[in-house]
Amino acid sequence: MSTEDFQNTMWSNFWTNFEQGMVFRHASVLEMVSGGKLLDLGCGDGFLMKLLRSKGIDVEGLDISEEAVKKCQNAGFKARVFDFSNVPLPFDADSFNYVVMLDVLEHLYVPESLLEEAKRISKKYIILSVPNFNSLPARLQVLLGRTPENNKPKMGHVYWFNYQVLNSMFAKHNLAIVEMRTNYFWAKAPILGDVIKFLTKLMPNIFALSFVVKLEKKK
Repeated sequence: MSTEDFQNTMWSNFWTNFEQGMVFRHASVLEMVSGGKLLDLGCGDGFLMKLLRSKGIDVEGLDISEEAVKKCQNAGFKARVFDFSNVPLPFDADSFNYVVMLDVLEHLYVPESLLEEAKRISKKYIILSVPNFNSLPARLQVLLGRTPENNKPKMGHVYWFNYQVLNSMFAKHNLAIVEMRTNYFWAKAPILGDVIKFLTKLMPNIFALSFVVKLEKKK
């Protein structure tokens, strides 16, 4: 079985049995987008597109999973199957006001190729999310001799991101950070949650669980 066939089968099986619910990355995108035309790369079952449509956003999507795309199309969205390891993307330059990639790049061996394509087809903004592979929980799991959750084969992660890797990649591709949001453990705990929040701002590479970043193309 080829890598492309394996990925398609894995994700089609996943989307056959899974429906998304609101999580940190979705809520962040809703607050980062104000209007215009948006492309959701890795749109899954269309959950984010439904949220964006309720805000009056003109949205369409691409996903590697045939099952996921069927769900999007059944919900009335313009969506099609696409393998993100095979760039270029099937759109002209400056086709969208926003290009969104939530938890997509860590599944690619060469994520910078897709990032550059997202930059090409975006008029101005790119929004992406990735898990932090160097978070404190991951470090503790390694210390205890366990495989961190984000590194397990079932996750399909092949590229490890952290705060430094992201910043280096953005600088290389001439992208400026407009806004960066992080989530963190024990967020709802009294007092301790505030302490972790402060430490996350101070040392995101250790305390952040994931990053959601709004980027702007530099002129």
